[in-house]
Amino acid sequence: MDILTTLIIALGLATDCFTVSITSGIIIRNLKVRHAVKISLFFGLFQAVMPCVGWLAGVGMKNLITGFDHWIAFGLLVLVGGKMIYESFKIEGEKKESDPLNIYVLLTLSIATSIDALAIGVTLAFLDTVIILPVIIIGAITFIVSFIGIYAGNQFGHIFGSKIEAVGGLVLIAIGVKILVNHL
Repeated sequence: MDILTTLIIALGLATDCFTVSITSGIIIRNLKVRHAVKISLFFGLFQAVMPCVGWLAGVGMKNLITGFDHWIAFGLLVLVGGKMIYESFKIEGEKKESDPLNIYVLLTLSIATSIDALAIGVTLAFLDTVIILPVIIIGAITFIVSFIGIYAGNQFGHIFGSKIEAVGGLVLIAIGVKILVNHL
């Protein structure tokens, strides 16, 4: 997988974290750098670890599905992208507000936002991608985007809303289409 596609995937995955970071920035009243680093570090680490887990699972299944792996990659990306688009249009009242600095809340948010990265890891295994560089890029981009999102949310949170997540979903669907077209 080329570096540009990896960067686009990383940005697409980071939109979930960006959205949650904006919300976190809105919630945290006396924002300190350590708060932003803590949240961003959790998101970045989970976004880096989950593709590794998915990749390991995908490598184990690869021989069984080599003939149609591109269809699975396409399907996973469309499902993840579609979920992100759906989530971006949820009514704000349905979204529960809680303290993003609480360790249990932070773990829950980190896991929830990184499930998509698990599916991407499976996809990367099917595409014979060496996992090290994508994991580093995904983790670093997520950390940076989350850090920016926290401060953006603290300053301008109500302007962004959660619609940026829909853009990330569209990007992942487009990558899925690209993979499918390249293998047909």
